[in-house]
Amino acid sequence: MKTDYTRVLPPEWQPLSRVFFALGDKHRQRILLLFEKGERLNVGQIVEVSPLARSTISHHLRVLHEAEVLASEKIGKEVWFWINRPRLESALSRVLDYLRDNC
Repeated sequence: MKTDYTRVLPPEWQPLSRVFFALGDKHRQRILLLFEKGERLNVGQIVEVSPLARSTISHHLRVLHEAEVLASEKIGKEVWFWINRPRLESALSRVLDYLRDNC
């Protein structure tokens, strides 16, 4: 048994922890599944198709954005979000590398 990490995650795993926290909520997963390949959506578009309140959607988008699962750009008064594919690929690749090397 490796006991080195029972109290603290190694620094290189901390960003992964934020990604998995962000992906660990079913509402945030549903938000991600709204995006088609290469698509950008704003809060209003997501609110239109969601049963959640605008403030709740904004909260979930903030969590996803802070974890770098979503990228964004403000154009005029609207903030446009899209899936940060390189970030997700990197996070999942690290997990796969760990599994290959240690399991």
